Amino acid sequence: MATPNPAHESADVPRTGGYTRFELELEFVQCLANPDYLNFLATQKMYEKPEFVAYLGYLQYFKESKYAKFLHHPGPTLRALELLQQERFRREILHPGLRDRLTVDGQRSAMPGQLD
Repeated sequence: MATPNPAHESADVPRTGGYTRFELELEFVQCLANPDYLNFLATQKMYEKPEFVAYLGYLQYFKESKYAKFLHHPGPTLRALELLQQERFRREILHPGLRDRLTVDGQRSAMPGQLD
């Protein structure tokens, strides 16, 4: 898939509900920095849907500096995107202990480097 163009000021960019695709994807990807939201997605069985997992893969374009500069919390957001590529993490985020650990680690300014 081609990566989107964040030039959302262009009149030629299609909009959904008044927002560009890039703006919607940016909003969503920033939510991934929240461990409670990661856990919520797991409780809704979103990680079991191949199309959703593929979408998380597509969102890896936010790792590129030209897109990462739009993130409010790039460290936790990009770390969450990376962790969500791991099937094990997608399973284990259901456990309150991991969610709580991510919350505590996030308060220390970064998400953990790896799963124990």
